[in-house]
Amino acid sequence: MEANWKSALQSLEGHSGSVNSVAFSPDGRQIVSGSDDMTGRLWDAVTGAVLQTLVGHSGLVRSVAYSPDGKQVVSGSDDRTVQLWDAVTGAALQTLKGHSSCVRSVAFSPNGKQVVSGSYDGTVRLWDATIGAALQTLEGHSSWVNSVAFSPDGKQVVSGSYDETVRLWDAVTGTAIQTLKGHSGLVRSVAFSPNGKQVASGSDDRTVRLWDAVKGAALQTLESHSGSVNSVAFSPNGKQVVSGSYGGRVQFWDATTGAALQTLEGHSGSVRSVALSPDGKQVVSGSDDRTVRLWDATIGAAQQSLEGHSGLVRSVAFSPNGNQVVSGSDDGTVRLWDATTGAALQTLKGHSGSVRSVAFSPDGKEVVSGSYDETVRLWDTVKGTALQTLEGHSNSVFFVAFSPNGKQVVSKSDDGTVRLWDATTGVAPQTLKGHSQLVKSVAFSPDSNIAHTLFCIE
Repeated sequence: MEANWKSALQSLEGHSGSVNSVAFSPDGRQIVSGSDDMTGRLWDAVTGAVLQTLVGHSGLVRSVAYSPDGKQVVSGSDDRTVQLWDAVTGAALQTLKGHSSCVRSVAFSPNGKQVVSGSYDGTVRLWDATIGAALQTLEGHSSWVNSVAFSPDGKQVVSGSYDETVRLWDAVTGTAIQTLKGHSGLVRSVAFSPNGKQVASGSDDRTVRLWDAVKGAALQTLESHSGSVNSVAFSPNGKQVVSGSYGGRVQFWDATTGAALQTLEGHSGSVRSVALSPDGKQVVSGSDDRTVRLWDATIGAAQQSLEGHSGLVRSVAFSPNGNQVVSGSDDGTVRLWDATTGAALQTLKGHSGSVRSVAFSPDGKEVVSGSYDETVRLWDTVKGTALQTLEGHSNSVFFVAFSPNGKQVVSKSDDGTVRLWDATTGVAPQTLKGHSQLVKSVAFSPDSNIAHTLFCIE
């Protein structure tokens, strides 16, 4: 499949408006995209060819997703409808009507039998994915629904809203199980624990709250952040919660007791980027205070303050073996650090603008960086030398990543394009055009055939 991408030498063009959402099919063979041009498009992920144009919406398409078996696509639109499509033929299967405002988020249940949608009308709706029937209208929120998700077993839905509440819903009956009140600011992030027994929420009220997903009871109010909590997540074993905020703090919490395990403080500016080491024992953070910090994730102790950048640090990452850290800064440099001693290993100079994103190759031998200078650069992590300067973007590059096999690099830019590059030759075999606004997110599928989710700023 990869060889065909390289030989195709084409752009995935067709949309006449910005692309708001893109997803890969479960088998990685197709891509679906939703656009401001009111259409969805199905693409062949091997050849890049347009397979189908999904015509039916009368408003811009905000969200798209594949069913777990890859046989259907669901889309949500500003026309207030959810549409189900045949992922093979592109045929419209169902138009799901009921929302009274734009549909912002759609998703399939883990078993593929239901669809959930969240809307600016303040409701969450459940739909039968087979017959398209409206199963339930989950009413209760008094403002925009910001995010929705199924529990790991698919039996519950959690939603977070601008109305400052988190709501738990029975995904079978559609009944409101609990309204979780306590936040005094809009809820920005919600997450289920891996076993589905707890929910974590983060809010503009600067708190993280833990809730019993069975009883709906408030378990803990986790206070320590000095700014809006933008992100919450459970550790893979479900024993810890980590949260990050505008206040420059990364906080670890015990998911059972709610106890603050560690407060990773030391930065004097907002934290721009955090990453966990592969073994989960260390945290690295980059901040507006121009430092990179290493933390012991077990005891929360600050291990090292890595100083050297003369501009704010925008991006940090661990090497695959956890031995090194890479950082990118507004000072235009990429720096490599020893993750054990904190020693500066290399300063990679070449960019003429702020470095917005950095990433290691899967084997740790190379680093890729993207910059305001409109270039992507590849570096040798052993020698510290520049390997390639990848030119083609016409605006700043704010995200870069290697494919899982390390043979390709993907970059996204303020010029509205996503570019695929050969990591060995530096050749750009694909420019994915069509965006008229900012591309916000892109990622590779596990088999290295590009899969991406893109959201455009309005």
